[in-house]
Amino acid sequence: MVRSSRSTTGTEAPRPRSTPPRARARDAARVFVLSPANVGGVRGALLLREGASFELARRLRSEGGAPIGEVFEFVSGLYFRGKLAYARRFAPRASVVVTPNQGLWSIDARVDVVTLRSFAEVDIHHTERRFVEPLERDARRIARALPGAQVVLLGSIATAKYVEVLARVFGEGLLFPVDFVGRGDMSRGGLLLRAARAGRELPYAPVLGARRHGPRPPKLT
Repeated sequence: MVRSSRSTTGTEAPRPRSTPPRARARDAARVFVLSPANVGGVRGALLLREGASFELARRLRSEGGAPIGEVFEFVSGLYFRGKLAYARRFAPRASVVVTPNQGLWSIDARVDVVTLRSFAEVDIHHTERRFVEPLERDARRIARALPGAQVVLLGSIATAKYVEVLARVFGEGLLFPVDFVGRGDMSRGGLLLRAARAGRELPYAPVLGARRHGPRPPKLT
């Protein structure tokens, strides 16, 4: 779903916590889909630890929860920080994030500690039904609500775990930043941050038929 207590844009569309992004006319031509963070890792465990008292952990346990974008940024570090900054810069009202078991959520949707724990229990893999079914459901809602929109995956295309599902739904409309090829997570995060700060979108290409692996490009300077 896209979880949100209010409309993500000014134009009504059927709602992804399971709702397509409600894009304004100028946003509707492009939707960003951010790949998920690994909540089951070390930094996820810090957030979920009983008695965690740092500010984000306290908000996660409050009645209103914390924004999923901020939570995933804490868990993932530079890579998700870059994805989030890029999405906010170029499509703030038409960006969603993949979750492990609840489909696509708005980057501003709020998550609580109970839901985050459930995220950590599900493997992000194209053979995991609890991951695939909600993701495909919400992807199809976006496809119906925003026909013809370009859907840009801000994530690795070298793995089938979410690419397979999204490509099945969006076909040639599923794009990715071509400069991602050959880069690791940290390099992709830095690239996205730089592009967001400069206000220049990266070039995109269809995922279908793309070269998914390549030589490592020069380091960012």
